[in-house]
Amino acid sequence: MDRLAIFAGNANTELAASIAAGLDSEVGDMEVGRFPDGETMVRIGEDVRGKNVYVIQSTCPPVNEHLMELLIIIDAMKRASASSITAVVPYYGYARQDRKHEGRVPITAKLAANMIAAAGADRLLTMDLHSSQIQGFFDIVMDHLFARPVMLQHLKAKELAAPVVLAPDTGSIKMADAFAKRLGAGLAVVYKRRKSSDTVEVGYVIGEIEKKNVIILDDMITTAGSMQLAINAAREHGAASVSAMATHAVFCGPAFERLAAAGPDEVAVTDTIPIRGEPKGINMAVLSVAPLLADAIKRIHLNQSVSRLFE
Repeated sequence: MDRLAIFAGNANTELAASIAAGLDSEVGDMEVGRFPDGETMVRIGEDVRGKNVYVIQSTCPPVNEHLMELLIIIDAMKRASASSITAVVPYYGYARQDRKHEGRVPITAKLAANMIAAAGADRLLTMDLHSSQIQGFFDIVMDHLFARPVMLQHLKAKELAAPVVLAPDTGSIKMADAFAKRLGAGLAVVYKRRKSSDTVEVGYVIGEIEKKNVIILDDMITTAGSMQLAINAAREHGAASVSAMATHAVFCGPAFERLAAAGPDEVAVTDTIPIRGEPKGINMAVLSVAPLLADAIKRIHLNQSVSRLFE
């Protein structure tokens, strides 16, 4: 496609290459490295004047490093006279800090949105935000995609009998309900009580999951604490099988150990974040969102409806 250019930071080069291939293109020539003092260095190796540039960069751990790369790349593209700049951020970091839950704390999700706009981005494309209200934090055009089609395709291929979607907490009910309707499955939720700032106990499961094939759905798995509790609760309530699904494989701290200990039949995640470390003892499936993102980029470039992808 004329005047379309794909570039990528260091966060997820494999996903960027897959997206470019889906557009019959290649990732553009650009060096993103470090100066001796640790500052980020960006050098664009080809002409981008008058082009519609798409910068693919998840702001995943190390979040600050990848966010700074994104900002500097956008600034470099702007100064190189790109016609438009779309930040393609499959995983949007700092999304948990989306409100003041107590006094004297920042709303970092809004700050990050301001920084991306101030750097020179004209548009942002992201996927499965931790909180949907973050869409309103941007003063530029913002497209919010869902990984649901990729996950549904994976599950439908399994032809599970009597599936039930289990929300790991009350905050995930809306996402789980929408997914259950598309899958034609039942819905249940794990009710949790917080004993202290770092200790959670499971109260009970609301919904019928005995002898059902349970799919525990969340937007991300970070330390896997909530997911481990939900898997254990499903087993205790007589689930026939338990699968864990999440869009973003953050996987930090004791995540792999907790998942291995819980022993789900499968853990399915997408490639918005590259998996770091070795998930030993875990049946892991990595689903690619590259075709979905490539389709969204193509629609944006051709001024076609992106909302069709939400359906």
